[in-house]
Amino acid sequence: MRVGVTGSTGLIGTALCTALTKRGDDVVRFVRPSSTAVSGTTVRWDPTTGSVNETDLTAVGSLDGIIHLAGSGIADRRWSPSYRAGILTSRTKSTSLIVDVVKRMNVGVLVSGSAIGFYGNRGDEVLFESSTPGRDYVAEVCQAWEGAAAPLAGTGTAVSFARTGVVLDQRGGALAKLLPIFKAGLGGTLGSGRQWMSPVTLDDEVRALLFALDTKLTGAFNITSPAPCTNRELTHALAKALHRPSIFMVPPFAMRAVLGRECADNTVLTSQRVVPNALIDAGFRFNATAIGDMLDVVLS
Repeated sequence: MRVGVTGSTGLIGTALCTALTKRGDDVVRFVRPSSTAVSGTTVRWDPTTGSVNETDLTAVGSLDGIIHLAGSGIADRRWSPSYRAGILTSRTKSTSLIVDVVKRMNVGVLVSGSAIGFYGNRGDEVLFESSTPGRDYVAEVCQAWEGAAAPLAGTGTAVSFARTGVVLDQRGGALAKLLPIFKAGLGGTLGSGRQWMSPVTLDDEVRALLFALDTKLTGAFNITSPAPCTNRELTHALAKALHRPSIFMVPPFAMRAVLGRECADNTVLTSQRVVPNALIDAGFRFNATAIGDMLDVVLS
């Protein structure tokens, strides 16, 4: 297959492109016009201006599918008004541009990124793909993000939305930020520790994206382990895996001081108990489910 990938330099995108290449697919990376660090076949694009390099598209000729992962990091920094706005526009504008590419090139499959933030802060409620959306900012972003692909309805393109959970890997994301703290013996729960988390290993994340591409999955699907865990369970399992204590608690006010109240409340303090019914019903099987097994995989 010839597969287009946006967000190809991020944690998930890098692993995805490696997996596609390893299995023999032809990867076409969508990159910013100024990018020089990416090798192979590329299409220069700029979602902020809504432009795609026509020469590059002509050279590519056709695409069998696109996996669209582009978007600025949600918890990478405090939410200034401009960064907060960019969280939304980086997703909606890039999706609208990819939708245009899909239409023009008659692409058969679009796997578009989303997140379990779609459901908002829901306490102990078990959340499925059919669950109602949340009402906080991240939930609104996810709804608009998915909604940007609405023009593809009825076109014949198989469109799916990958609602990704907390991706575990040493090289990036939440785990990479926690590891130095826990290795120093200073780890512990974030807030009360009672909030639910829905993690997935990077390996299973990539496998799920490829599964959606290959099976032409449609609609929303959660990419999370079938066994969500509380923050307390995750942090205790991490401490155990590293042979370190887990006796501290980072109070909510400290996280709000570092990240800002809205960012902290929408990310590390939110509770989302999500299960991947759509993937399981479609026949996908996770390689790692329990949090201890997931940490064994990613820390080995």
